[in-house]
Amino acid sequence: MENWNPKPLDPGLIELHRRGSGKPLVLIHCLGQSWRFWDVLDPLMERNELIAYSLPGHPGTPLPGHQYGVPELTEQLRQVALRDGLTRFHLMGISLGGSVAQHFAGTYPDMVDRLVLADCSPRYDDESRANWPVRAAAARKDGVKSLIPFLMQVFFTADSLTENGPDVRHVRETFEACDGEGYALACEALAMLDAREQTRKVTASTLIMLGSNERQSFKDAAKWMNETIAGSRVVEVPAAGYASVRERPAFALQQLRAFLD
Repeated sequence: MENWNPKPLDPGLIELHRRGSGKPLVLIHCLGQSWRFWDVLDPLMERNELIAYSLPGHPGTPLPGHQYGVPELTEQLRQVALRDGLTRFHLMGISLGGSVAQHFAGTYPDMVDRLVLADCSPRYDDESRANWPVRAAAARKDGVKSLIPFLMQVFFTADSLTENGPDVRHVRETFEACDGEGYALACEALAMLDAREQTRKVTASTLIMLGSNERQSFKDAAKWMNETIAGSRVVEVPAAGYASVRERPAFALQQLRAFLD
């Protein structure tokens, strides 16, 4: 991408939302959402401290004012974690958050106990990489609202969209609240993403999750991560799209209870 100029991110922008007690589980949401994406995992608060935050330029966190990449998100998370006394924790991310999580886990393996990677990739295929700047331009020009019809079809199955339950409505409303520039900057970060080197250095016990209705490129990415991360395991979330955890929370909770301590 021309004129790519990522700069460090201010850890002071980030507020950690900490709930529950037990082994800390840091949660990183997907593109266009917020820390509230993880509310469906609240039942885990009986055994884990759930720690979530909104990424730069997403609802609840100010715009950074400049370009950044996944390495900058990793460094920001490290600084925020150490600031708030988190030296070792479980880490889970979905979509953009999953890309950050695997980059972080490979960069700072001593800080990650168990790792959950949901509906994500260490590097997007060439078609997707070319499309990210197009999506960024649309978000800047017409707002994230203009992308919602397409995004919802990716995030959820047709049956869930027809039902239009609270989880579908939550995701749609959060997209509506997401700043166009904040969304665009994250799109550009994904266009430049390549965490394959870091993924090869992951030592944490790893669970890879993805919706059964995911696009083939994400199934291919899950296979590559599984083959690359020693001892990792892949689980498909039945009847789910890109927002698998939000679409089928009961299944996700079952898997997480079995995987996390």
